[in-house]
Amino acid sequence: MDAGGAFAQFLPLILIFLIMYFLLIRPQQQKLKQHKAMVDALRRNDQVITQGGLIGKVTKVKDDDEVEVELADGVRVRVVRSTIASVISKTEPAES
Repeated sequence: MDAGGAFAQFLPLILIFLIMYFLLIRPQQQKLKQHKAMVDALRRNDQVITQGGLIGKVTKVKDDDEVEVELADGVRVRVVRSTIASVISKTEPAES
């Protein structure tokens, strides 16, 4: 078998991998990157929705891994940052 025949046999596998990359892998990586940027930009007084469906206001950004969210008056819970699904209303950073 010559080199051209071997390449022709692997061409469909290469094409399938490229299609899978551009349709599945790359969009998922971009979505993860956008979510990380959103979570890193969390500030106090942002309204957020957790993955559990709870809506609350960020009262304190504790450290790299968690934030404190107020669900109702006097009801505050600690939430892992990565479980924040979306930010409803964003507060603007203070002018300096």
